Amino acid sequence: MTVQEKLKIIQRNTGLSQTELSKKLGVSHVSFSKWWNGHTLPRGKSILLIDSLYLEVTGQKIIPKDYLTAKKQDLLNYSKKHGDIIKEIISTPDIRDQFMLKLTYHSNSIEGSTLTENDTAAILFDNVALPNKTLVEQLEAKNHQTTLLYLFNHLAKKGAIDEGLILKLHSILMNGIYDDAGFYRRHGVRIVGANMPTANYLKVPELMKDLARNIKKEKADAVAHASIIHSIFEKIHPFPDGNGRIGRLLMIAMLLKVNFAPAVIHQENKRLYYTYLNRAQTKNDTSQLEDFVCDAILDGFEILERKI
Repeated sequence: MTVQEKLKIIQRNTGLSQTELSKKLGVSHVSFSKWWNGHTLPRGKSILLIDSLYLEVTGQKIIPKDYLTAKKQDLLNYSKKHGDIIKEIISTPDIRDQFMLKLTYHSNSIEGSTLTENDTAAILFDNVALPNKTLVEQLEAKNHQTTLLYLFNHLAKKGAIDEGLILKLHSILMNGIYDDAGFYRRHGVRIVGANMPTANYLKVPELMKDLARNIKKEKADAVAHASIIHSIFEKIHPFPDGNGRIGRLLMIAMLLKVNFAPAVIHQENKRLYYTYLNRAQTKNDTSQLEDFVCDAILDGFEILERKI
């Protein structure tokens, strides 16, 4: 495969512009353009960086076990600095609202919402009705905010992460949008843009009971456990709609339960997120997804410590 072909795949899988990609590779836009058009070839460290990035964005990069272990230890160190993260979020309005905004904006954007972050803030905190945006998008934002608030309060009261909670979260998230809010699907579905078969709808109730049992089997490695559960949940795809958002909320619940900050998965990393999720589901290898989730949790700690 040529360098030019690799660059186009990297660009497509990351969604970065040529200018953004040239900055990521540490070269001028002029040099990058020459590589992009096949006029010249990169050398030395640039070739190694392009090859590494290509493997990363295509889900082929090997994540060293020691590297991943060190990242997880960093998360534990952050966690120890905060006695009770869910209590800290609920009792600190500016931190709570920042999580509400970031999690709602990014999660809905991943699913195709056209609301900007400023649009989302206006809807969540000022109760503004935007005339140039659909009612459904605005309702999705308010519902996601309400769902998060319910989840935070539920966890603060030491509520269980079980099948009942999953159904309750879906009923709030899809309230006023779908008549079957809070109920498992009764028909087959396809995951748009993914070559991934979902579970037969007749098997969904039993599969979800199994999933709930597995959630309760707390593991020493919280990131691995949350990543595995997330990949299984998304493969089951138990609801007619809202699976991505509920899956991420479920992961957040599992992380908060062990005193980790919520994982903030940014919409600009959507393609990478899907690539790593697909690898976990098809190759039974969650290492890249775990690495990605670690970074998302670190972003959550940044919010918790008011660094962003």
